[in-house]
Amino acid sequence: MFNAFYGHLLFELPYEQTINKYSIYVHLQEEWKSYPSNLLFEVINVWSDSSKDLADNEYSRIKANTTEGFNYNQLQFQHQKSYVELKHEFSSCDSNWKPILYRYLVDTIRSNVQYWKGERLTPDPYVEKYPTIKHEQQEIFDRDDYYVQFIPICTDNELTNYEYSVRTNDKKIAFDAYFIPSKDQFHHFVNNKEFEYYQNGTCFGKRIQSFSGTCYNVSDKSGLLLLIPDNLDLSLTKISVNLHEIT
Repeated sequence: MFNAFYGHLLFELPYEQTINKYSIYVHLQEEWKSYPSNLLFEVINVWSDSSKDLADNEYSRIKANTTEGFNYNQLQFQHQKSYVELKHEFSSCDSNWKPILYRYLVDTIRSNVQYWKGERLTPDPYVEKYPTIKHEQQEIFDRDDYYVQFIPICTDNELTNYEYSVRTNDKKIAFDAYFIPSKDQFHHFVNNKEFEYYQNGTCFGKRIQSFSGTCYNVSDKSGLLLLIPDNLDLSLTKISVNLHEIT
């Protein structure tokens, strides 16, 4: 309570792993059926960082001498269709995030309420697990009817294990999620080539609205490949992604 009233006083948190928290905003251009819809990926990556050296503030940079800006816009293409991606620089594994104590308490209360309501499977505010909800949609789309996003993991190990959860706020769409060995497989998919993904454990989910899984012995270059169908109705579709390294 003392710290809640005096937020400038910070105490040690009972959280041993590094938190990497960021967002990716995507604006689809006119070539997409879903235009002018937008996508927002809200990502939390929790991992065991051997070089963790957090400062006593809400955001901390390990590489303090970087000259990168906070955001950048980048026009990109998939299947000859353009989109603009706005990404925060904290999306790299060179940065981390530490909540001050009263923020941690607020997040904990919120996550416990969601836990008791059945909206998530754990009360941990930064390691989210969602119930698996399959979509009734049976339609299979061609590759060029998907928007594809790659979310990399963070790790100090050549091989590691990851839990992950993903869900959308749009109840009308079904998306696919695959844990892939590297971003090369992302490029294979968008170039209509065969792509590889991990198949041990629960490393993938198809036609889902909400999903949690665990993937073992993944490489340090791996990450989550998300396939979002080009039939969005909402002006802003939110995709929540949580990645958690387990050792």
